[in-house]
Amino acid sequence: MVNARQDGAGIAPVQGKARIEVLDVLRGLAILGILFINVPYMAAPVAKFASDVRSIGWTGADQVAWSIQYLFWSGTQRCVLQFLFAAGMMVIAQKAMTPEGPVAVSDLYYRRNLWLLGFGLVDVFVLLWPGDILHIYALAALFLFPFRRLSPKWLLALGMIWPVMAAVGIPEYGVREYAERTALIQRVDGVAAKLHAGATLQPGDRAAIADWRDQLAKIEPGAATAQRIADEQRAHAGGVVSYVKHQWKVWEGLVSDWLVWAVLEAWCTMMIGVALWKWGVIQGRRDRRFYLALLAGGYGIGLTLRGIGLSEELAFSPGAKTIWFTGEFARIAIGLGHVGLVNFAMQTRAGRAVLEPFKATGRMAFSLYFLQQFIGMWLLFSPFGLLKWGQVGWATTTGIALAIIAFEVLLANLWLRVFTNGLLEWAWRSLSYLRWMPLRRPRAADAGVPAAA
Repeated sequence: MVNARQDGAGIAPVQGKARIEVLDVLRGLAILGILFINVPYMAAPVAKFASDVRSIGWTGADQVAWSIQYLFWSGTQRCVLQFLFAAGMMVIAQKAMTPEGPVAVSDLYYRRNLWLLGFGLVDVFVLLWPGDILHIYALAALFLFPFRRLSPKWLLALGMIWPVMAAVGIPEYGVREYAERTALIQRVDGVAAKLHAGATLQPGDRAAIADWRDQLAKIEPGAATAQRIADEQRAHAGGVVSYVKHQWKVWEGLVSDWLVWAVLEAWCTMMIGVALWKWGVIQGRRDRRFYLALLAGGYGIGLTLRGIGLSEELAFSPGAKTIWFTGEFARIAIGLGHVGLVNFAMQTRAGRAVLEPFKATGRMAFSLYFLQQFIGMWLLFSPFGLLKWGQVGWATTTGIALAIIAFEVLLANLWLRVFTNGLLEWAWRSLSYLRWMPLRRPRAADAGVPAAA
């Protein structure tokens, strides 16, 4: 580290009035909103509710809490964060938008994301959070910078690669599975009609019955699911070492199965985020009418698709589900609706007043994200945690998330009265810029400002 700016760099963090307030608010809301999704994964056996959401509680309150999460939060906060990550890249890259732009900008960008990768691995191996998004975003961002000069229409086209792949059925489900499942149901209905009429079944009919029984078996917890649940329970009952080893193993499984797809999803959504930046959408440069149309269109499309998917999921049957091929389009549409809502609110006096506290959470989002993992994985639900792991349902986890959110909003606003950034933001910036950044706010006298009477 050095104390003086390196010659030729000509770059520095965005500070004070140069910050774009709506980006801070969006970031703050998204990092808090993602907690609604993460707390259940900290508080209950994942294998248990992954096979049947009713297994950890299905009271009326649980059903409402789970349905709200499904409709509004699942994946959409991740979507907004991916948009914002792309916007952050464009803020950094403003001095590198021509081929002869400063090399220092690209140096900073890649150094920043390599450090982010390191922080993400700390989140996985120290805070034991297998669902960490930082290392995924860091890997995706390494392939983002070269596309910064593309026109928005090409960025959008590239960004739609993943939703189209998911709709087709890569890596799983999609239109193909929907068509096959629909055809199977029609065959089974035909077999049922034959049985009712007393007709003789053909070999193909018997095959259809066998296929249907296989699908029914998938929605019933089997031996493999029971083994995974038992493994989680032993890990939490076996002390710290067992707990740590289990969480590492979970992350290893996720990496081997989903890392490539998770990075591709993040990269594609970031490309859409760059397009939104170039169109002036995400940073609040459009008028109220535009943002009203964006929130109406985004929520209208996304919540309609998710609403149909919710009714399909609540049937708890192996029938074909449209959400298999509409899920990614719904996720992005609702993410755009969130962007439209926040930007519209920020252009009204009442909206700005309501959202004012979330500026601080956006400026400290990095630190607050780590704090969430510490609270959930160590303080509350570890083998020696304050709350009983595996004994809470959807409504309770939602209440816990709300309590943590309230605490983090208060903490962020109090912290930034004294300090310029969150502690981890300060460390990340210092490492990225290769010089110590100021942490404590200068006093009025130190800054040359007369003290108020």
